[in-house]
Amino acid sequence: MKRPKLKKASKRISCSRRFKIQKRVREHNRKLKKEAKKKGTSRRPKKDVGVPNSAPFKEEVLREAEHRKQELEALKQQNKVTKQQEKTVKRKKDKEAASEPAAKKAKKVEKVKETKAAVAKQKSAKSFRCSELNKVIEASDVILMVLDARDPLGCRCPQLEEAILKHSGKKRLLLTLNKIDLVPKENLEKWVGYLEAECPTFVFKASTHLQDRTVQQKKQRLNVLDHSRAATCLGGDSLLQTLTDIANGKDDEKMLKVGVVGFPNVGKSSIINSLKDIRACHAGIQRGLTRCMQEVHISKKVKMIDSPGIVAAPGNPGDVMALRSLEVEENEKSALEAVNTLLKQCDQQHVMLQFNVPNYRNSLEFLTTFAQKRGFLQKGGIPNTELAATTFLNDWTGAKLSYHCRVPERQDLPSYLSDDIVNDLRSGLDMDKVRKANEDVIKRVRSPNLSSSISFNSKGPTTGVLNVGTAETKSKTAVTAEVKEMDTISNTEKPEVETPAAASVTQIQESTQKRKGKPAKKRVKIVPINTDLTSLQQSNNVDAYDFNTDFV
Repeated sequence: MKRPKLKKASKRISCSRRFKIQKRVREHNRKLKKEAKKKGTSRRPKKDVGVPNSAPFKEEVLREAEHRKQELEALKQQNKVTKQQEKTVKRKKDKEAASEPAAKKAKKVEKVKETKAAVAKQKSAKSFRCSELNKVIEASDVILMVLDARDPLGCRCPQLEEAILKHSGKKRLLLTLNKIDLVPKENLEKWVGYLEAECPTFVFKASTHLQDRTVQQKKQRLNVLDHSRAATCLGGDSLLQTLTDIANGKDDEKMLKVGVVGFPNVGKSSIINSLKDIRACHAGIQRGLTRCMQEVHISKKVKMIDSPGIVAAPGNPGDVMALRSLEVEENEKSALEAVNTLLKQCDQQHVMLQFNVPNYRNSLEFLTTFAQKRGFLQKGGIPNTELAATTFLNDWTGAKLSYHCRVPERQDLPSYLSDDIVNDLRSGLDMDKVRKANEDVIKRVRSPNLSSSISFNSKGPTTGVLNVGTAETKSKTAVTAEVKEMDTISNTEKPEVETPAAASVTQIQESTQKRKGKPAKKRVKIVPINTDLTSLQQSNNVDAYDFNTDFV
């Protein structure tokens, strides 16, 4: 029995029990001895008698025995060493055999990773995106061009619209103003009126809290309903009804294929998910998530095709490239440069009120204060301006920040549009019904005030690229033309006469740079300045100030 305060139980036993055990052990040993006597075997090893003293050559026999004993011990030691060597060789072979499949697996994993990286790089390439966009245009009957309501004119691509309208009535073009909850109502109504004069326009507010089918089924079981502003979708009924009417008006019984196109992060995938009421396409804050075309069945008669973003031409202004291209994501341009170009096109007071930031002199000062406000600090309390720049860009391109552009005055139709083409685009559609639906959606949406929204200077339509090869050749020819112009300007200029002092300075600079192995810099032309004030006074007949007289 274990005592309460002892760590281990006591091994003491009673005397009667100990004596019984000893008695049984003695009896057991006695039985074993009897059996051994009967069999004629004994457990005790026989004692080596050795060599008797009377035997002749006793010393030689003992010496031979000792020598034999040493040989046996050496042989035993050698066998032991050989066995150890065999074991080590066997272990190495086993390790190699075990490592071979692991190495093969590692090689396979590396190959799979390389292939995935190559495929991702190929999909993110501009040529691949252009080819996928062209496939969507060719495969679809109706092209739904998605525009960001904050800058509708900047989201339009004349090259794409012209390519769609070239099909002479085979393809229909529709415009959709997305993210209408981030624009003041007055500005939104003006933009709808401006765009309706050229093409049928629909207002839309996509749902951003859509989830997979399994998650929705679980929520339905628990009776969880999401009535938040992000979960509500506006304008989907009128758009879907219009598409079904177009599908019913077709001669053949095939499904109506609707291609959704637009610049990156205008909300193409979000519109498809909102109409499907399920997260069918991958959508998020990051730009360029959609890399290839994807078909989604909306109803029995309507099928929508998601497409990658339009590739913006490199000749666009800096703020347009910051918002409409993927230069920051493809590491072609830093986020700090993009923020700098964006802030130049915004009203400073509106930015200060929107982000609750004091007056700033440049973009770096704005980003430091913005990082301190958001808590983006590095080790030692240093503000992380790069993280602040990326979040600022995400707010601008995502569905969070409210800014608006001024609606331009009505001018003539673009070169690729005419009155006949506009009438063809409106044919088969009840425009009064579409306008009424747009008015109802604008009344229902909760939009910000004009004072709480940032005013942004739009640069007009963004030039896009439908074929990368032609765009590269155009850019090269433009660069060569600029270089030729610069050469002609430099040749027409008269050469200035250099002073001997300037020539000596340039010779010294060139010699020092040659010694250091650096390329020679441009020649610095030193202009001599006459420091003799008396000569200047004599040459110029101007009254100089006389310090000897007092002017009262």
